[in-house]
Amino acid sequence: MKRLKLLVLPVILGILFITGCAGEVEGPYNPTINPDDFVENINNQYYSLIPGTTFIYQSETEEGIERNEVVVTDETREVLGVTTIVIWDRVWLNNELIEETYDWYAQDKEGNVWYFGEDSKEYENGKVVSTEGSWEAGVDGAKPGIIMKSHPKVGDSYRQEYYQGEAEDMADVVILGETITVPYGIFENCLKTRDWSQIENNLNEYKYYSPEIGGVVLEVGVNSGERNELIDYKK
Repeated sequence: MKRLKLLVLPVILGILFITGCAGEVEGPYNPTINPDDFVENINNQYYSLIPGTTFIYQSETEEGIERNEVVVTDETREVLGVTTIVIWDRVWLNNELIEETYDWYAQDKEGNVWYFGEDSKEYENGKVVSTEGSWEAGVDGAKPGIIMKSHPKVGDSYRQEYYQGEAEDMADVVILGETITVPYGIFENCLKTRDWSQIENNLNEYKYYSPEIGGVVLEVGVNSGERNELIDYKK
């Protein structure tokens, strides 16, 4: 679900030790993953992935109406020995499928939600034309990041993913306690982040996560102002 990407907190005392975490984006990044440090469910207040849940978003772009459907499946995938939950993310432009992604997430005992990779496909006229952006932690030097901290604080800056030259997204925590209005409703106490990339200049957007649904309710392009808004939520 990296499109909504729907990620790094140092955990000491032998649980999880991470270098290159919040505020330290320079130098080696080498998180140590111990499968015993992860739990079965993902229930982080800002990023809760309950199987069967569906998030539906819509935006108006220069090319037309874009619709994004994100489904939390009951499927799992083992990555680096960790059992991750599979998220099915599809995007349509003017009712034509243009992107399909399977993302893999897991939560550690501290409540941090880790992002372990994605299998992404871009479509044109019903055919796959690119798999660019796909990566898997542990393959070809790729490493997991954190999509959501257990206790985010304003000023935090952390890696969401790391596959050198291919996937290097970052997130900064901007505000806590925002109230946001989208077509699906009004959400209070939202977390606002700025998502950006160390290798893609066009990725620069704000995301708003609501504890009411445990997920993203709004994305706004920092420069364009383009809004991708929650229009429906099912569980």
